[in-house]
Amino acid sequence: MDTKQLKQKILDLAIRGKLVPQDPNDEPASVLLERIRKEKEQLIASGKLKKSKSKTTDTPHYENVPFEIPDSWEWVRLEDVARVIHGKNQTSVENPQGKYPIYGSGGILGYADDYLCPEHCTIVGRKGTINNPILVETKFWNVDTAFGLHPNSAIDYLYFHYFCKDFDFSKLDKSTALPSLTKSTIEQIAIPIPPFNEQKRIVSEIQRWFANIDKIEQNKQDLQEYIKQAKSKVLDLAIHGKLVPQDPNDEPAIDLLKRINPSFKPCDTSHYENLPKGWKVCHLSEVIDLLDNKRQPIKAEVRAERIKGKKILFPYYGATGFAGYIDDYLIEGKFILLGEDGAPFLDKYAEKAYAVGGKIWVNNHAHVLQPKIDFDYLRIYLNAFDYYGIAKGTTRLKLTQGDMNQIPVWVPPLQEQMKISSKVQAVFTAIDTITAEL
Repeated sequence: MDTKQLKQKILDLAIRGKLVPQDPNDEPASVLLERIRKEKEQLIASGKLKKSKSKTTDTPHYENVPFEIPDSWEWVRLEDVARVIHGKNQTSVENPQGKYPIYGSGGILGYADDYLCPEHCTIVGRKGTINNPILVETKFWNVDTAFGLHPNSAIDYLYFHYFCKDFDFSKLDKSTALPSLTKSTIEQIAIPIPPFNEQKRIVSEIQRWFANIDKIEQNKQDLQEYIKQAKSKVLDLAIHGKLVPQDPNDEPAIDLLKRINPSFKPCDTSHYENLPKGWKVCHLSEVIDLLDNKRQPIKAEVRAERIKGKKILFPYYGATGFAGYIDDYLIEGKFILLGEDGAPFLDKYAEKAYAVGGKIWVNNHAHVLQPKIDFDYLRIYLNAFDYYGIAKGTTRLKLTQGDMNQIPVWVPPLQEQMKISSKVQAVFTAIDTITAEL
């Protein structure tokens, strides 16, 4: 379920008069607007309000409005029910201890000693981010790249904000480079006005729906976290010999390790109290061929230039996986890439070792491993392994080649390795199937 699209659908129904039923006892919007118009004329006549400079004074014609609305509603221009307030440079009023927030089109930029906009405004970007309306409940200063839209008493400020959330401001953008809007363009937007009581009911219903949708979204996030935890637990059971039963008839791991390296000497495993029978512990370097000398970095701009017009391209990999294409390859075969640095080591559940195959290019942010034991088992092991204390760094964690080579690997008999790989794949497939059906 796409909760963002669902919210947008709720807003769309609300603004079209299809979210709540009309009440014949409500005062029609035409009566409300006429009263507001007369009040506005009195304010202009008394000099308390400036007359609009807009050449368009008529209401939107029914042939030009985007959709039909209920009979008790009215189409008006935005300037008839709201004031568009220009922003200004904040330098002269900026103060970290200021009382009023300073807003741009993306949110709070700081604080000020003065304000331009009253409470209950909706911010719409003048340049840059023009399609992300922000509701501000307090007085604030808006910078010169953001408009403050303040509705008058004919319209509930929350209904007005939801209209802005539903409206596609990007279609008003006439620029060729940076997206931008003008005050006059915004003022001419056609906005549907329901009776005031209906505006309140619409706001209440939108908030009810949004609260339920937010619960769904939180449940989705919680579920995704549970899925990560479940998969992590499966991997942990797998590499500790608890996912599949041991078979006493399997060839012991020591025989496999001695075939790989006849001079292999088992390390002291007396402190591995839970090591299953038939398993052995060795260092990672003893069960892989390391191909780090084959990898080669290349700058992104150079890579982009190299692939222009090329018909044959090859996958390019880095610390977190696939990074694009390049017009050449460095190695060919099936490998495990283990990230050398970066974010994956900060996330317990992130994939750190991934399988690649074919002709590929690898940069210097991923170790290139060719397993001498079961390929999938080693990949599972490296994704289950806790790198705390192994990956080091003060600002960016790094797994050096020397530290990586010393990673202790629990090695089961070869037949059990393959059983573990098959079982993990089956469990993960089942989890993914259930997830997809939710």
